[in-house]
Amino acid sequence: MRRSVLVSAALLAIALPAAAQEARPRTWANPVDVDYKYNFEQTHRGISYRTGADPVIVLHRDRYFLFQTLADGYWTSSDLLGWTFVQPDKWPFESNVAPAAVSDGERLYLMQSAFEPRPLLVSEHPETGRWDWHTRILPPVPGAVSRNEEGSLGEGGIPAGKLPPGPWDPGLFIDDDGKWYLYWGSSNVYPLYGSQIDPTPPVRFIGEPTRLHVLHPDRHGWERFGQDHSGTLPDGTAINPFMEGAWMTKHGGRYYLQYGAPGTEYNAYANGTYVASSPLGPFEYAPYNPVSYKPGGFVEGAGHGSTFQDRHGNWWNTGTPWIGHNWTFERRIAMFPGGFTPDGQMHFSSRFGDYPQRMPTAKVDDPESLFTGWFPLSYKAEAEASSTRGEFVADRATDENPRTFWVADRNEAGQTLTVDLGGLKEVHAVQVNYADHESGVYAERPDIRTRFRLLTSRDGADWAVFADLSDSDRDRPNAYVEGERPVLARYVRYEHGEVAAANLAIADLRVFGTADGLGPEQPDLRVRRGEDQRNATVSVTPVSGALGYNVRWGVAPDRLFQTYQVYFDDLRDMGDALEVRALNVGVDYWFAVEAFSPSGISPLSRTVRVPAR
Repeated sequence: MRRSVLVSAALLAIALPAAAQEARPRTWANPVDVDYKYNFEQTHRGISYRTGADPVIVLHRDRYFLFQTLADGYWTSSDLLGWTFVQPDKWPFESNVAPAAVSDGERLYLMQSAFEPRPLLVSEHPETGRWDWHTRILPPVPGAVSRNEEGSLGEGGIPAGKLPPGPWDPGLFIDDDGKWYLYWGSSNVYPLYGSQIDPTPPVRFIGEPTRLHVLHPDRHGWERFGQDHSGTLPDGTAINPFMEGAWMTKHGGRYYLQYGAPGTEYNAYANGTYVASSPLGPFEYAPYNPVSYKPGGFVEGAGHGSTFQDRHGNWWNTGTPWIGHNWTFERRIAMFPGGFTPDGQMHFSSRFGDYPQRMPTAKVDDPESLFTGWFPLSYKAEAEASSTRGEFVADRATDENPRTFWVADRNEAGQTLTVDLGGLKEVHAVQVNYADHESGVYAERPDIRTRFRLLTSRDGADWAVFADLSDSDRDRPNAYVEGERPVLARYVRYEHGEVAAANLAIADLRVFGTADGLGPEQPDLRVRRGEDQRNATVSVTPVSGALGYNVRWGVAPDRLFQTYQVYFDDLRDMGDALEVRALNVGVDYWFAVEAFSPSGISPLSRTVRVPAR
């Protein structure tokens, strides 16, 4: 019999002196808490939504800089926790899509995606917003057709020896010897490309670009497009997967050329890598792909991002989770910790990847140790609202689904959303995830901000303030708030202050914490590899008291780096069997499963070897 120590540790923390409380590591949760900007592209269709995608994080001098698609600016942070938006004095007129950024230690360089030559920007102190032209116009990609030519030739019709217009989705890399390389490509037809470049203004390509690789969804299950790699659109139409988001990382003398696939839509977006001993190859496919993958949970999708080291030497991978309610490309930003095994396997952890994590203040050997042990106490909890519009009822805000939401009948101060946790629980943090339901906002304005209070109660009668953001001047679409100390509560209430959108809509009011009692018992599993080696069916023996399960797998029993998180009721609806469709042909795998609840995590099940047929 096991007894959870999580609540005891929390109670001990309450008793610690204030100085010790202040020294406690600060936490965060995906989606990354930045003021995602409203997109202008669907203005004339009347579709309003915030979006974030294709994140690049660069450590420059002593600060982190976050660039993403269509923000008309970028963010900076000293600790990867608090992000401040920077409005630059120079910026691409078309706005910046899937940018490339790289630091040489003294200067930060920024390059936009383009189908024809565009500038390369440079800044010594980008936190000031001041940028200069490194070159007012980059050279054309050698051998590339123009955008007009491509249109006349048709998809996939470019003559042999020619390249598509670009460089779209660029990635810049500076090697240890000071040589510069550019990688690019975004297509479901054409490969990624790479070239050495001379960065001396006005910049030039050195030699002809190298054709790198294409996708092989017939051998790499995770490269199949669609929900859970179905290979089709929702209507059953087959579609070729997309490859994009080139990013280069050097580690241990090896070059890891990363890419996003099979498409930003749906839950299957992931990052993979090819590995070489030189920056332009030849590259070999890593059989342990994908390296960053998150198909289940509140945050779904991990593809198209960047890999960077923080100032302590810890490795991180960024990616693009998908929402897709208002528009196909409605997205957010996520970060996942990871690293390299001694023999060079790149890996990033999405285990509990959308629950609160500690931000490391030193080098961490095990990235999974950053998990706080705080679980969503709010999952399927009863909810009550001060008002409701139509079918958008309060319980939609506790289902861990960003595409369903509660809408208040009136967007006015004082509206409330109250969650009943079903008993006294230790509440550590709350995440308020707003939804853009007919928001009517298409551009940035000075009055775009989110204001609210969070209250807790043991009995539903006496309330205490957990957090007060009623004077905030910042927009926080995915506001994550850690309490000054854990609080025993049964009820958690959101009290509305202000949003700029026409409607008050909350996708999920996620309450994180722990509960007393026993954690789940050890589950068991059976795994059957399909005739199609890209698939495996994992049958889980349910255990009582489980909130959910992590189905884990990898290329060795001590390398179960892949995770598919599924809640207990969703797995029950699947007949307690999850189909994993992300495997590589010819690769042996090992599978295991663990159960979790607010009272703790079960021991890992036995590990099952699943050989290739």
